[in-house]
Amino acid sequence: MSGGARPWWERRWGVAALALLATVPLLWPDIPPLVDLPGHMGRYHIQLNLDSSPGLQRFYSFEWALIGNLGVDLLIIPLAKIFGLELATKLVVFAIPPLTVLGFLWVAREVHGRVPPTALLSVPFAYGHPFIFGFVNFSLSMALAFLAFALWLRLARLGRLRLRAALFVPISLLLWLCHAFGWGTLGVMAFSAELIRQHDEGRRWLEAAFRAGLQCLSMALPMVLMLAWRQSDVGGGTGDWFNWRAKYMWLIMALRDRWFLFDLASVIFVLLTVFAAIRSPRLSFSRNLAASGLFLLLVYIMLPRILFGSAYADMRLIPYLLAVGVIAIRLRKTATPAFARGLAVMALAFVLVRIGSNTYSFWLYDRTYDRELAAVAYIPEGARLVSFVGSPCRPSWRMSRLEHLPAIALVRRDAFSNDQWSMPGAQLATATYPAAGGYRRDPSQIVGARQCRGEIWRSIGASLQGFPRDAFDYVWLIQPPPYDPRLLVGLEPVWRDGTSGLYRVVDHGSAAR
Repeated sequence: MSGGARPWWERRWGVAALALLATVPLLWPDIPPLVDLPGHMGRYHIQLNLDSSPGLQRFYSFEWALIGNLGVDLLIIPLAKIFGLELATKLVVFAIPPLTVLGFLWVAREVHGRVPPTALLSVPFAYGHPFIFGFVNFSLSMALAFLAFALWLRLARLGRLRLRAALFVPISLLLWLCHAFGWGTLGVMAFSAELIRQHDEGRRWLEAAFRAGLQCLSMALPMVLMLAWRQSDVGGGTGDWFNWRAKYMWLIMALRDRWFLFDLASVIFVLLTVFAAIRSPRLSFSRNLAASGLFLLLVYIMLPRILFGSAYADMRLIPYLLAVGVIAIRLRKTATPAFARGLAVMALAFVLVRIGSNTYSFWLYDRTYDRELAAVAYIPEGARLVSFVGSPCRPSWRMSRLEHLPAIALVRRDAFSNDQWSMPGAQLATATYPAAGGYRRDPSQIVGARQCRGEIWRSIGASLQGFPRDAFDYVWLIQPPPYDPRLLVGLEPVWRDGTSGLYRVVDHGSAAR
């Protein structure tokens, strides 16, 4: 491509505009409609208010620990004092997509010397499936990992290797503290990039790999913390290796939001672009990022579905792997300015359509949240609340994102919520309300029309019939499946909207059978 004035997508204001564009879907919703986020907000509320709330002390305990999953948990402490918990959470989540976009495009700038027009295709992956699922500590760590990777590349380009080694000791520690996955991803990308740099300086592959490993030792200190963490009282196992069907599903779900055909077509479009770049005489790939992509692909293949009790371990990586794939594409010298502009128009159209669809989708989810959360106004402070959220046995592409909405009653009313996770060493908050029995923690809040095969959720009938009525004051049904109305005997309706309803327990005896 010939020289001349830089096009808009290579200029700082163009990159800044793309980062700001990535915030648009989150502007309207009061609570970002991400699946797990309300549950996390419940935990934040416990950590911030447990010492001063006798009501919370009846239901929960909280114990700080040095674990690799504390990003937003730590940020929320000062921010909640200034903005309140709900706005503080929104502000942190609001920052994740633009930080991710800046990380993607800065990496592209460092590798190519400019931002190729095809790099714009990475922008929608800031709203990838892991972010939509509400993995906010993970998503924040991945945004920071790409920013750190860009700095790693820049310092190498400037020959500031000693400074890089010094800086990446604290950077790696902070990144691990945010979420261990981000630290691991940074390590993989940094090693692969350093491997290529060492080889390009004339060293054989074996020596290049050895020297790359030495350079990455500045990021090794979190390994000590990781070993200490995993040797403590940590629950959860590791398993479901090489589940090829699941790995295929994660690929097509990389941009999963609301509309199956549209989201699938978006992923196919990105994959076709990468394949077209392989064959194009006017496009090529950065060897640096191609190596990073191959290493990340190997990690994706090797990762199990469940890692240390956390599900979707491999799924989390796939949107970023695809983003690296498009960031790696570069223009050959034979590419004309007109060709570059055409690619930019195509990529920008893709970005606008995806961000527009995310914005509309989030607005629709926000309306649902507002309707369901109207019940919270009728829940007394410190209520002993049990909630049941309907879920189909075969989840639809359009996730309801209501599974952890009951936690907002915890946030706003100090009420007990049976949606909180409980895993020693992985979750800092623990439900300590023994009277709740089997309705103390996640996933007791999720119910189906029947007992779903392969799931530990109860049916709506079994839940309404079996929950200990003497342990709870209120029952909150959120879009439940059909059930026998006789199961509501002894429950007095307080609020209703469609199939959803809030009921006061007036008869603490057994439910109708």
